[in-house]
Amino acid sequence: MKALIALMWLLHWLPLPILGRLGAGLGSLLFIIMKPRRHITLTNLRLCFPDKSEAEREIIARQHFQAYARSALERGILWWASEKRLKRLIKIDSGVPVDVIKSGPTILLCPHFVCLEIPGIALVLNSDLSICTIYSRQQNEVVDQALLKGRSRFRPVTLLSREKGVKPIIRAMRDGLPFIMLPDMDFGLRDAEFVPFFGRPAATLTATARIAAATHANVIPMITTFLPNYQGWKTTFYPAWENYPGDDIVEATRRMNAFIEQRVLEAPAEYFWAHKRFKTQPEGLTNVYGQDD
Repeated sequence: MKALIALMWLLHWLPLPILGRLGAGLGSLLFIIMKPRRHITLTNLRLCFPDKSEAEREIIARQHFQAYARSALERGILWWASEKRLKRLIKIDSGVPVDVIKSGPTILLCPHFVCLEIPGIALVLNSDLSICTIYSRQQNEVVDQALLKGRSRFRPVTLLSREKGVKPIIRAMRDGLPFIMLPDMDFGLRDAEFVPFFGRPAATLTATARIAAATHANVIPMITTFLPNYQGWKTTFYPAWENYPGDDIVEATRRMNAFIEQRVLEAPAEYFWAHKRFKTQPEGLTNVYGQDD
């Protein structure tokens, strides 16, 4: 792992068009050799896009592997490039809503697109804000330290443990820290409801709605996608959701998934399809990923 981190450091000096193309080439190779992840990706795409042909879904799957590998190699730029270079490569669409964030508790909703490391950096580079987020310790100590240093090199980041529940999150938000929340992974039935995702029941955390209700927080989605021709990344901060969550937590969670669906349709290859989004199934439904789940 030390050798891999050293290689990423060396590669980050390359112009982004070269590094991006290297990542895309690596992704094409991984699509061939990583059969289990390819199976998960294609299964998700079959469930979410039944109207597409198998050939169309395979194109999206291959592009997803390319995008994911690109994001992994390009992470070296996030970890070691100068602030000047990062500001040149990260384009902000419609500006950072600093005034809204400072007006009260805020959830920055960051769905699992492959460039999910970038929105937080875009925020701190273009404001005086600090952030808090959930952090799961990485199994490899070298990777863990590199990730922590990369995320906090411009400004301290308050890292919270998922196991400690929502109380530390609410305290941090009430102390003025916007909370970056990744809302769309399958963590089982705990604190989750089955809510449609592209028409399929998906175990979805209700924490976004519950925390917003408890803190009267603004919920501001933020998503980063690739710019064309390997020119960098575009981070979009969407308007704060109005009347959220309302009186119905499940309906609010459904609304969140519907928003994510629309963003996926805008950049389908950049959503994190290699995750078992439908691993948890309602009682009576079979495992969609096969016997080796």
